[in-house]
Amino acid sequence: MHHTSAQEARTSLGRLTMIALVAASLAACGGGGGSPGVGGVTGSPGTGTGTPATPASAAVTVAFVNASGQTSNTLSGATPLTVRATVLDAAGKPVPNALVSFATDADLAVFSASAGTALTDASGVATMTMRTASLSASGAGKVTVTASVGETTLSGSANYSVGATALALGNLTVSPASISAYGTAEVSVDLLANGAKYTGQQVNVNFSSACASAGKATLASTVATNNGTARATYRDLGCGNNDVITVSSDAAPTSATATLAIAAPAAASVQFVSATPSDQSIVIQGQGGINRSETATLKFKVIDVFDRPLAGKQVNFSVSPAGVVRLNKSTDSTDQNGEVITTVNSGTVPTSFRVTATLPGTAGSGRPDISTSSDSIVVTTGQTTQRAMSLSVTDPNPEGWNFDSGTTEPATVFNILLADQFGNPVADGTPVVFQTNLGAIGSSSRGGCLTENGGCSVDFRTQNPRVAIPGQPATACNSGGAAGVSADSTRAGVATICASTTDGVSTQFRKAAIFFSGSFVQKVYLNGSATPLNIAATTTLSTVSSALAKTFRLQLNDLNDNPLPSGTKVEVTGLNNANLVDAQPAEVPKIFPHSGSGDDPTGNNISGPQGSTHVFSLKSPNAANCTVATTASFNVKVTTPNGNVSLIPFQFNFSCP
Repeated sequence: MHHTSAQEARTSLGRLTMIALVAASLAACGGGGGSPGVGGVTGSPGTGTGTPATPASAAVTVAFVNASGQTSNTLSGATPLTVRATVLDAAGKPVPNALVSFATDADLAVFSASAGTALTDASGVATMTMRTASLSASGAGKVTVTASVGETTLSGSANYSVGATALALGNLTVSPASISAYGTAEVSVDLLANGAKYTGQQVNVNFSSACASAGKATLASTVATNNGTARATYRDLGCGNNDVITVSSDAAPTSATATLAIAAPAAASVQFVSATPSDQSIVIQGQGGINRSETATLKFKVIDVFDRPLAGKQVNFSVSPAGVVRLNKSTDSTDQNGEVITTVNSGTVPTSFRVTATLPGTAGSGRPDISTSSDSIVVTTGQTTQRAMSLSVTDPNPEGWNFDSGTTEPATVFNILLADQFGNPVADGTPVVFQTNLGAIGSSSRGGCLTENGGCSVDFRTQNPRVAIPGQPATACNSGGAAGVSADSTRAGVATICASTTDGVSTQFRKAAIFFSGSFVQKVYLNGSATPLNIAATTTLSTVSSALAKTFRLQLNDLNDNPLPSGTKVEVTGLNNANLVDAQPAEVPKIFPHSGSGDDPTGNNISGPQGSTHVFSLKSPNAANCTVATTASFNVKVTTPNGNVSLIPFQFNFSCP
């Protein structure tokens, strides 16, 4: 019995000692799972209502302290909290190097370590800094902590509250307060929480100004705070005025402003930019029309010493020589691009002029006038005049009576040249209409052409009709009774072409005639005879002494007494008892309609044979020892460009001296 009592006494003493140790440990750790500093081992976490008891297992407790080390569970953007997790083993002793995981509502708070883990120190304590998830976050949350001790996973938790952070922008500082043109200044502003710099996290601050928006200054639009201050550099790009700088932030309810004084840049030069029309030529007064302008527009630009445009600068204009044209605007102000324009109207005579743009100097500052002159502008190029209109053709006698030229290669090309009363080419784009009574002229899209540098060309092709109908078609060249108007030629194989243009008041025109040449020789005239040879039989020429050369002349014509096609080859073949000395010309030349008084480009007065004349010369091979008269024979062979051949046979006698 005594032994048993002694044993029970020792057991009771051990239990009392263990209870005392656990109680001391709980008091030091602020309670098990309750509010910070309040004991509670077996109670609900964070309530502080637990009943002290001997721990049956290891435990982890959670507590919050603020930056001053005071117990607090109120979190805001300006007041982060430190979460303290204490890990004890079953004996109530601290557990060092235990891995502790922290978790909470991510919409309310975030931890300084992105993984949310930390190791306990020698006192069994692991700490983690906790900040609000955003400046606007608010509500209540819970931090849950888990730790592993041996084979056991422990957990504990504690509640906290989050209040939205109230921030404000401090005074906006600009240093220096005034700068020269194209200078720089530093712009800074503090972000405050309860009157002190807020350094809890970076906050974006927006910077803006009127000149920066207009491209006349550079200023970062958004800058993040660094240690509670946002700084940006302002660089002038020619603002030339006081600029109001504004800062704002989504985290602050009101914005802040400051004014920066910026000196205006000094003008360096006035530049001539352009003249419209771009070719710097206008027509004389009253001669405007398609692609012709009586007004010139001149553009100038004012730039500063940094080669940047200056807006709002007054520029004065003058014309040299004075009086030759009318200046429509004598002064104006530059636009945002530094540009200014004036216009000039032409006078009644051709001339050239320049416009001078002047930027007035500043009185009392010693700054002189700045000026520049435009390039020379020419007043010329009036309407077409009849006397300065010229019509020509590249081939006046194409092979067209028996041959259609087709759509790809024209038989010939007509060229028209136009000038005004001063002898200057008319403006580009002047329309010219072409018409013909035989064949076809122009293209499927246009029966004429538009001038370029005072002229243009159209294709002509040989095709039906090939017989003219008097007076058809009616053109400016054959109707209306105007001076120079005459009926078109009705000669067979002669086409009449009319080219005309009008300014809306009067019509100018020119006409020309070409041959539709036949492909075969049908009428041949010997030595100027008015009667053609019978080319179906051999023509006998007069006898000539063998000591002399036989020379004769042939005029070759087609069935209409018109020339053979240009380029037709003429040669002597089949020579017998004679040698060829010469046959000139060897080809049919280009032949225009002509009469006894000369060329007749209209074809109205032509009559009689119009063909080409060729001279032939032959000699006897026995001129030195002629003993008996011999008969020479040969052919005149005519081959057109299309390969059509005509043979004209001849013979004559060589007599001995």
